[in-house]
Amino acid sequence: MIELYSWPTPNGQKVHILLEELGLPYRVTAVNINEGEQFKPEFLAITPNHRIPAIVDGDGPGEQKFALWESGAILIYLAEKSGRFIPTDPASRYVCLQWLMFQMAGVGPMFGQANHFANYAPEKIPYAIERYRKEARRLLRVMEKRLAEVKHLAGRDYSIADIATFPWVRSAARNGHVDLAETPAVKDWVEGIDARPAVERGLAVLADLRRTGPITDKARDVLFGATQHAAR
Repeated sequence: MIELYSWPTPNGQKVHILLEELGLPYRVTAVNINEGEQFKPEFLAITPNHRIPAIVDGDGPGEQKFALWESGAILIYLAEKSGRFIPTDPASRYVCLQWLMFQMAGVGPMFGQANHFANYAPEKIPYAIERYRKEARRLLRVMEKRLAEVKHLAGRDYSIADIATFPWVRSAARNGHVDLAETPAVKDWVEGIDARPAVERGLAVLADLRRTGPITDKARDVLFGATQHAAR
């Protein structure tokens, strides 16, 4: 049994989706990042970085309990554990990991900053909003060129590279940071992944707990203020 500690953000949704695609038995514990549950000692014992998601696999390497954090590392681990959604031949595997790193180093941070400055920053800074939205659009153009040539980011087959990137692109489109009409191949890719039953199930995990409405002062402090940056 895999113990999953998560929240319905794009980084959490990556792991939710892969677990549903793989059909692995798992139990999810909500870590409400708006309320500061990521700083509880029991969660910090799993991940010193106090970020979701994290997993504890009761049947890890050597049949030992195994804890892992960082969403990209979790995707690689689960894919390799199951022998699915990551290519086995070396060249194709590295292409898959290349696009996974593209999400981890580019799409996630840049799309996240676009969302932060547009929706969460206490002061609206036009330069910051425009800078990160432009970078988000640039990254989508990189994806557009790739997806105009192949069906999925790693090539012919659906992989963890797609699973990692999809929630971020879907969220950015819903929040108005990008317009998928400008990148038709990306739009088709998003719609194709969105239609997968396991993806629908993955997106539903913890979705009823997601915050709606304006961010509270407490959540702002927990996520971006003194509570977030306190030494631990």
